[in-house]
Amino acid sequence: MSSEILRSTAAGLAEAMAAGDLTSVEITQAHLDQIAAVDEQVHAFLHVDGERALAAAKSVDDRRAAGESLGALAGVPLALKDVLTQQGAPTTCGSKMLEGWHPPFDATVTRRLIDAGVIILGKTNMDEFAMGSSTENSAYGPTHNPWDLDRIPGGSGGGSAAALAAFEAPLAIGTDTGGSIRQPAAVTATVGVKPTYGGVSRYGLVALASSLDQAGPCARTVLDAALLHEVIAGHDPRDSTSIDAPVPDVVAAAREGDVSGMKVGVVRELGGEGYAPGVEENFQRNVALLEKLGAEIVEVSCPTFDYGLAAYYLILPSEASSNLAKFDAMRFGLRVGDDGLNSTEDVMRLTRGAGFGDEVKRRIIIGTHALSAGYYDAYYGSAQKVRTLISRDFEQAFSQADVLVSPTTPTTAFKLGERVNDPLAMYKNDLCTIPSNLAGNASASFPGGLSSDDGMPVGFHVMAPPMADDRLYRVGAALERELTQEWGGALLDQAPALAGSLAAKGASK
Repeated sequence: MSSEILRSTAAGLAEAMAAGDLTSVEITQAHLDQIAAVDEQVHAFLHVDGERALAAAKSVDDRRAAGESLGALAGVPLALKDVLTQQGAPTTCGSKMLEGWHPPFDATVTRRLIDAGVIILGKTNMDEFAMGSSTENSAYGPTHNPWDLDRIPGGSGGGSAAALAAFEAPLAIGTDTGGSIRQPAAVTATVGVKPTYGGVSRYGLVALASSLDQAGPCARTVLDAALLHEVIAGHDPRDSTSIDAPVPDVVAAAREGDVSGMKVGVVRELGGEGYAPGVEENFQRNVALLEKLGAEIVEVSCPTFDYGLAAYYLILPSEASSNLAKFDAMRFGLRVGDDGLNSTEDVMRLTRGAGFGDEVKRRIIIGTHALSAGYYDAYYGSAQKVRTLISRDFEQAFSQADVLVSPTTPTTAFKLGERVNDPLAMYKNDLCTIPSNLAGNASASFPGGLSSDDGMPVGFHVMAPPMADDRLYRVGAALERELTQEWGGALLDQAPALAGSLAAKGASK
């Protein structure tokens, strides 16, 4: 029974609870057992809150037994990225700077999950303050990809993606600043969606780059992601960037999965040199599959996408240097050197030196320089102009196509430690995902198959206009339905021994 629970979709678990075949306590306990059995190898979680999760599960079971009307995902467990606050639970953002900090309030996303009866299992590992593409920059050690423990699970939200792939949770929440939901989804064969900027509240999300950050759903199936999207989306007056408009009907789109008549634009600039042959081959195969399903394929050009990486790595560090200035040892978090002998400036210097890792320091230095007098217009100002041009390229492309597609990442998951000392190589992993963050439109990564190069997962990247998030789910569901038939089951079922053995180990515990 435990194995069946772990392999079930979130929608399937919800149906089983509604039918009286399973309880939330049984489901939650099965996933807590799986975490206990395999997370020492995977390291997806930084904090597991088993006692509170089981108490919440019992409350949902009691409410269901009393005949109360519950949400579609009530009683289903979830893993929460450790950049979103949860009252009473540690929120570290993967940094020593916030070690031991327990926020006094819930993020809006967290509160909406709790109100919907979703069971939060704990907080997942991440690159420090979401700065990274591999989850190797966590102050608490790297997360491992369940497909191959020697490889990265993507970043910065590798913990959430790995928890899904290791069957430790059926649902997860990630955040995406330049690809941190979609890139981990691609390399773990899971689903990751970056909603339209402002479509999901950022209140209580510890900011990296405020104009880029966006929380979103992570799951193993398109429908599960849509159901979770529906729970967390919607206007929030506490977030000044929140969009006051109806949430697109993503669940209906995920159930429909019809691409007949859709115009699918292949972005010329997101492919070619620098992309692994197996990734390109897989992408072209899936584009052909969409055409077979009735989509019209057109080629579009977005020339300024070539400058997206450079613009992003000026805008993000600039905003990060400003946002992280509050970690000064004076108000909350770590404090070093406060022995009565050091000045306030010395305490700040010692604390920031000890509390921040190398990548965070690197980006703070870059951002501070880009915003400094004499360089602001040349660097930050120029990057913002490029950002405007990228948005215009998107507008032009969306006048020719309903959605745009590309590979999610230029390569499959690389080996742990392979790019740690080469920041530029690390940054290039976000080539395809960054433009959507700069423009603020909706985008997602769906499992696209396995690379012929190394047998590792490849993601299929779909981009849609702002507030047209439902189009992502139409394409993703159509692709998922066809590929699942071809594979004879979910792609995770095709994983080499490790992913399957992780599930078996947890089930037999």
